[in-house]
Amino acid sequence: MTSHAFTSEETSGSRLGRALHGLAEQHPGKAGFLTVSDGVDALAIRLLLADHAEYSIDAQYYEIENDLAGHLFIEALLRAAERGVRIRLLLDDYGTKGHDEDIAALRAHPNFRMRIYNPFTRRIYRFIDGVLSFARVNRRMHNKSFTVDNQLTIVGGRNIGDHYFSVGEDVNFADLDVIGIGPVVSDVSRMFDSYWNSQAAIPVQDMATRLGLPDVSLSKLVDRMSKSHARASESKYAGAVKNSMIENLEHDLSEFIWAPYELAFDLPEKTQPNRSNSGARIRKLLVQSFDNAREEVILISPYFVPRLSGIRRFRELRKRGVEVTIVTNSLASNNQIYAHGGYAPVRKALLQMGVRLFELRADALVVGEKHKRQNATRATLHTKAFAIDRERIFIGSFNFDPRSANINTEMGVFIDSSQLANAFIDSAKHHVPRQSYEVKLSANGRLRWHGIDGDTEVVLDREPQAGFWHRCAGHAARLLPIRGQV
Repeated sequence: MTSHAFTSEETSGSRLGRALHGLAEQHPGKAGFLTVSDGVDALAIRLLLADHAEYSIDAQYYEIENDLAGHLFIEALLRAAERGVRIRLLLDDYGTKGHDEDIAALRAHPNFRMRIYNPFTRRIYRFIDGVLSFARVNRRMHNKSFTVDNQLTIVGGRNIGDHYFSVGEDVNFADLDVIGIGPVVSDVSRMFDSYWNSQAAIPVQDMATRLGLPDVSLSKLVDRMSKSHARASESKYAGAVKNSMIENLEHDLSEFIWAPYELAFDLPEKTQPNRSNSGARIRKLLVQSFDNAREEVILISPYFVPRLSGIRRFRELRKRGVEVTIVTNSLASNNQIYAHGGYAPVRKALLQMGVRLFELRADALVVGEKHKRQNATRATLHTKAFAIDRERIFIGSFNFDPRSANINTEMGVFIDSSQLANAFIDSAKHHVPRQSYEVKLSANGRLRWHGIDGDTEVVLDREPQAGFWHRCAGHAARLLPIRGQV
């Protein structure tokens, strides 16, 4: 059964609708944007918005993890559903293994509608689908959006899980979201509807019949989520939630920057093997933006695996005198060693053409984190963003790798704002040198990693912060013929 987002006119009487009334008319052709880099704030904002929703919540994610953040998120959606809010949760099937009972339980609530995108037909032995239906199950929905009452939306790089929100026990991701108000919200809602109503989005009720999902009581799930909520009241989330953005939103909207924009997203048909090219729209817009660069490009991507066409494009930029800076993960900070295996062989070629390369330190403090961790954890870059000529910025789910370009569906927003682009570039230039190693070529053409230890510059001749076996694994990953899959 198809369904569609409420219009902003239908929800104009909501708390959010009243707070934002008339703003879009004051900024014709523009939308309002506010970036969120702090992980704790990023989850707190989602929870607060869920608690203040009155009509609808549309959430689209690649992964929701079975941890504190995941439980808090689902529990907030269930509380909203209890108030009569219509919940539509669209989740890719990649990360749902072992959670069929929870998925089945959610179908019992009349206001909680859930669909699974491109599901595996074999719920336990998924590897069989990987062998028999690889062309289909290899293609995943990587989009990330969260929209409340069709009045406010959040897009960016974060999935739902502890390490995306700066509370991971072993690793935390440096990431970036952007909150949007104005016409961009309806654009995101139309995008969401196209995925929700696509053939690949299977209602959980249908899955229960077709795939034999268990019949599970919703009350057991609610009880487990509520226990996580009780635990969170003693965590650093509690303080963040008290500083309610919702209250601030009703009194001060000056932090939002209004600017022309373009919402970019792949079509759902990209996950159909025989129609993937026609569905791949976002990469064309990315290429156009790079081709239009005149002076400077700063690209941040956790998994940076350029193919020959990408290397040629960077070479053309450098020939035109465009400064190019790339920030990505080091071997030690990368949580995907195969991505490092695809990236490492192209470093020399990029450096030789004058591209600057920075690799995140594994001991970096996650940028923007105001709520300090008590115990040190490994940092991993997860931000997917770039700025061009201090005039245009992109924030979204797109990694600069073949999987994002050719296999998974992606989304993001281009914002034509010198204020946002300058803030992004200035922040990068301030934080990156101390939080990363800059990779350079020595006089004899060998890679060297230049970093800062306290006030002292250090120069290393091997992958920093990675032990012997880790470096061996990194070298082995370069030999695997999978660069088109990472």
